[in-house]
Amino acid sequence: MESLSNLSLAEDMTQNDSRDELILVLGGTGKTGRRVADRLTRRGRSVRIGSRTGDPSFDWADASTWDAALAGVTAVYITYYPDVAFPEAAARIRALTTLAVRGGARRLVLLSGRGEEGAAPAERAVRDTDAEWTILRASWFNQNFSEHFLLAPVLGGEIALPAGEVTEPFIDVDDIAEVAVVALTESGHAGQTYELTGPRLLTFTDIAAEITAAAGREIRYRSVSPAQYAAGAEEAGVPAEEIAGLTDLFTRVLDGRNSHTTDDVLRILGREARDFSSYARAVAAMGVWNTGGQGVGSTRCDPDA
Repeated sequence: MESLSNLSLAEDMTQNDSRDELILVLGGTGKTGRRVADRLTRRGRSVRIGSRTGDPSFDWADASTWDAALAGVTAVYITYYPDVAFPEAAARIRALTTLAVRGGARRLVLLSGRGEEGAAPAERAVRDTDAEWTILRASWFNQNFSEHFLLAPVLGGEIALPAGEVTEPFIDVDDIAEVAVVALTESGHAGQTYELTGPRLLTFTDIAAEITAAAGREIRYRSVSPAQYAAGAEEAGVPAEEIAGLTDLFTRVLDGRNSHTTDDVLRILGREARDFSSYARAVAAMGVWNTGGQGVGSTRCDPDA
């Protein structure tokens, strides 16, 4: 099967020699953003990192930082922390994309959440622009267990979530990043909404077993009530303003609505999505899940994630 990426490559090379264009990667120090930025740089594209530690600085909560970050930008990769379904996300994304397109941005790629009704207003804000837009609806990230809020539970030996035995097609963020780069730099993806999943369905019990096998020590999964999850998040230091939103999000989305896979990664990249087993073996080999320390990972929730 010839991928959409390959089908559009010749057209892209002849019609869009854009090596001098500037791509703003919002959340450029986070899980997907730093991978997108790295891949763009390796392709020879000019990249600006949109983060509070960037130069110029960018902060979703401070609109006075947006003009400088958007200056000269021709394309934007958009991620929103803590989640695109949070109440304030849509208004901020609409305001930013309006500024971006007014300033000359011609292409927008939004990272959204699969099965999240709350993300619809943010997606609509991007679709309402005059730019070429692409929506990437992603399943749960593999890297949540090694780079984000589920690392600490894995290190502690128990993953507790209000998820029951629901199945989810966990996706690797490297696959998301590669799809995002294609959408940002190649033709044929304007006006498309992709649902990005891994190649198979796994329960959180399955995930715990996969990590156990890779890390060589027992990791358990425990299904908890939403109230128990919220209490545990508070104890773990998750900011109070995020706990209610995250608890509600997990409770609604982890209900089986996403218990099916898609072939969008295969169609766009010309290869299968990375399996969780491959991810788990690689992370274990890096020492991230060693109990003697935090390995190369971090239990911190990156505000630019």
